[in-house]
Amino acid sequence: MDLKLSGKVAIVTGASVGVGRAIARSLAQEGSRLVIVARGKERLEAVADALAAEGFERPLVLALDITQPDTPSVVRAAVLEAFGTVDILVNNAGGSRPFEGLGTARQWEDAMALNFHAARELTHALIDDMRSRRFGRIVNITGGDEPVAINGAVPPNGATHIWAKALSRHVAKDGITINSIPPGRIHSEQVDNKLLPTDEAQRRWVEENCPAGYIGEPEDLSALVAFLCSPLARYITGQVIHVDGGARRFSH
Repeated sequence: MDLKLSGKVAIVTGASVGVGRAIARSLAQEGSRLVIVARGKERLEAVADALAAEGFERPLVLALDITQPDTPSVVRAAVLEAFGTVDILVNNAGGSRPFEGLGTARQWEDAMALNFHAARELTHALIDDMRSRRFGRIVNITGGDEPVAINGAVPPNGATHIWAKALSRHVAKDGITINSIPPGRIHSEQVDNKLLPTDEAQRRWVEENCPAGYIGEPEDLSALVAFLCSPLARYITGQVIHVDGGARRFSH
């Protein structure tokens, strides 16, 4: 299927590893022109080199901390200077923040800054450029908002879902969609090194939680991102779409 993404300018945050890297590659495969953002310049350059070696246009590399107040304006200026426009934003940077006890005020502030405010501020910095062209696709890679334990990422996930729903209603008439994807367990540095660091832990989690019978690969998620970014997905907006092998137990 031709997703009609050739020539579209796409920004992917948290693009240096795992899911973000897979999303960047899926968009490159569809012909998008990429801007990849993360803190680690060396890893970003490696992603850019790998994509170029496959024959894709080399992405614009922006080694930035997205939680810094000036990052949205820096990203916008760099993208417009390089490409003249922006069509797609994938807010992928973020991560689980389990706390011991209740968490400190600083821990909660940092969790909100990374998992909610950074994506919101970057989106707000770019949304008028999308509106002026009457096309835009925003996809937020979030996480579960079921409070099964005290984790600094869970309230920001819920906040992102609510904010994205509100924004989707505000900009739908301008040809812009905004959707959120909470991944289940997907092979990544976070899952393989922190949450489920052994084969036994992964096997046990799958047996107890995942009807599909396996932990997902980054490409299982990136394929959906590419579709949601396409003109073909014009009637899908304001949604929270779980990619988790059926692990979530609720029907809504």
